[in-house]
Amino acid sequence: MAFRPLGDRVLVKRVEEEEKTKGGIIIPDTAKEKPQEGEVIAVGPGARDDSGKVQPLDVKPGDRILFGKWSGTEVKLDGQDLLIMKESDILGVVA
Repeated sequence: MAFRPLGDRVLVKRVEEEEKTKGGIIIPDTAKEKPQEGEVIAVGPGARDDSGKVQPLDVKPGDRILFGKWSGTEVKLDGQDLLIMKESDILGVVA
């Protein structure tokens, strides 16, 4: 894929959750919520501060992140459903 986000934007692929609960109950697709965890695919160069210097992002490709339920814009690239969001929409990195 040849896509590079601009500024402080990040391209994220959602990580699919398991279809069963811990108790073994299978959850149908209609009852599932969209996962709030994803993997960073690509990052932009960073945002510019008041003096014009580029501030690099704290995340890098391959990081697993948590983000808000309604964060980002859904896009479809190369047949994959992905999200583009600002770094400020990311809640944290999963270690």
